[in-house]
Amino acid sequence: MGASDRVLQVALPKGRLQKRVVWLLQEAGIPIEDPGRAYRFTFSEQGLEVKLLKPQNIPQLVALGAYDLGFTGYDWVCETQAEVHELLDTGFDPVEIVAAIPEHYTPEKVFRKTPLRVASEYRHLTHAYLREKGLREFVFIQSFGATEAFPPEDADLIVDNMATGTTLRANRLKVIDVLLRSSTRLIACPASLQNSEKRKRIDALVQVLKAVLLAQERVLLEMNVPSDRLEEVVQFLPCMRAPTVMPLYGDAGYAVKVAVRKEEVPALIPRLKALGVTDILEYRLQKVIP
Repeated sequence: MGASDRVLQVALPKGRLQKRVVWLLQEAGIPIEDPGRAYRFTFSEQGLEVKLLKPQNIPQLVALGAYDLGFTGYDWVCETQAEVHELLDTGFDPVEIVAAIPEHYTPEKVFRKTPLRVASEYRHLTHAYLREKGLREFVFIQSFGATEAFPPEDADLIVDNMATGTTLRANRLKVIDVLLRSSTRLIACPASLQNSEKRKRIDALVQVLKAVLLAQERVLLEMNVPSDRLEEVVQFLPCMRAPTVMPLYGDAGYAVKVAVRKEEVPALIPRLKALGVTDILEYRLQKVIP
């Protein structure tokens, strides 16, 4: 990849995180196509070069300057201790990094074992956790997926990511500690942010991505409101700043538009109907730019 100031080099996470990140970029107007088995996307937008990488590798490669930007899990930023700047928390794929033990064990019993056998993909996070617990004698077993399969025969404790806990429960494990909460983040190389030309492009991209994420939280409601109920309706309507109000033809009332949070809609509709509001329409938003 070239080092031109006119090109942003972006690392996307391959695997579980990939689908949502690709969707986010597509919604932002970046026409990425699925590369199939390849690691580089067919990409028509000028000024971006995109490559798929394992999320575990992205923080260090971004820190080294191999990429200007990267999407990866916060857990891997912490695990690798990469010196990067976080620009955006997408909220995608939220997980907890947890310590878990067999369900018939107690923490006291586990931590008395000598040596304690601990399996995880997260070497740094696991060592830091055990040091906080005052443990110095333990055997660390590096896992490469399927960490929950180790106990009880091959490990006494595991440190792993957990979305719902279903897999842990299916393997008769229970959580005893939460080390951190993670989600997909957009990170940047510090050197790229010092480059004025790249910083402009990065800031513009982040603004559009934020607009897409905000739009997922809200819908646009449009409705017709009787003239004698306008003030009452406007007073209780939640909105970003103020509703848009326009008179209807022939003094037949007012058309009101307002962007509201999706979760507010079920409670709003009955109240609006009770106030005589009619012709309520709900629209999906693509971008919201405050």
